[in-house]
Amino acid sequence: MRMHENATDEEIALSARKYRQDFAILVERYQDKLLRYIRRIGAGEEAEDLLQEIFINAFRYLNGFDPSLSFSSWIYRIAHNTTISAYRKKKIRPHGNLIEDGDEFLANIGTDEDIATELETKCSVEEINNALLSIKQKYRDVVVLRYVEELEYKEISDVLKIPMGSVASLLSRAKKNLKDEISGKSK
Repeated sequence: MRMHENATDEEIALSARKYRQDFAILVERYQDKLLRYIRRIGAGEEAEDLLQEIFINAFRYLNGFDPSLSFSSWIYRIAHNTTISAYRKKKIRPHGNLIEDGDEFLANIGTDEDIATELETKCSVEEINNALLSIKQKYRDVVVLRYVEELEYKEISDVLKIPMGSVASLLSRAKKNLKDEISGKSK
């Protein structure tokens, strides 16, 4: 039974447990988003291989999906864990362009006037990317999920399996570290 294209992700995930072909709808909905995400957290040429591995893992563990939770958070958690595991296995640091559009990033992070002004006046997109790559992974992850992928705190909490209060705390520290990194490089 093919699920209707307008069904929610959670409904499709439940249906895909029995009708495996319905999983293709989820792949269609998430492949571009997840590919951008894994590239943004640093995966370069291996991004497409990681994407395939993410969908294989999601399909394999579909019966473990809790439909009372967000499918989006669940699959982003799989993407995050798969990508981080790949880094650890290869003992590499993330690289690449975490942001492509500096104006969009500044608009999203712009709720904190100090950092938005600092970034806007002193940095190119390349410098912002380099600053993001130089901060700790745990800070980079929350910045990318919040300001690039535009996930809500609850979704970030689910993806990273941390309390929502920790998301806010990590974002605050991440912005401070990012500002310090930018300030240090502009002097």
